[in-house]
Amino acid sequence: MMGVRIACFILMVVITPYGWYTWVFGAAAIVLPYIAVVLANVSANVRRTDAENPERSLPAAPAAPASSPSAGSPVLRIEETHTITAKPDDAAKRDDAATRGDSTDAA
Repeated sequence: MMGVRIACFILMVVITPYGWYTWVFGAAAIVLPYIAVVLANVSANVRRTDAENPERSLPAAPAAPASSPSAGSPVLRIEETHTITAKPDDAAKRDDAATRGDSTDAA
């Protein structure tokens, strides 16, 4: 298909005098790649593919004992606590000075 396209480009330039056939060769050189791609992507043996469950390919997990973890294996427990932090001393002093009207920039 690409050989025909190249031939169309060559014939478009080489054949003189230029006329309606020049436009035909130019249009063929432009349209042929589109047709080639469409024909290449169309297939008669299209088969339906279903989604595959990824858990099928995973190995089975070892059976866990019914009781609590043994004494040899450590158990990590992570807990989050939200604490309220107080203002740093410098910021507290600046706030107090601002409310009283004092200037802390004066040296």
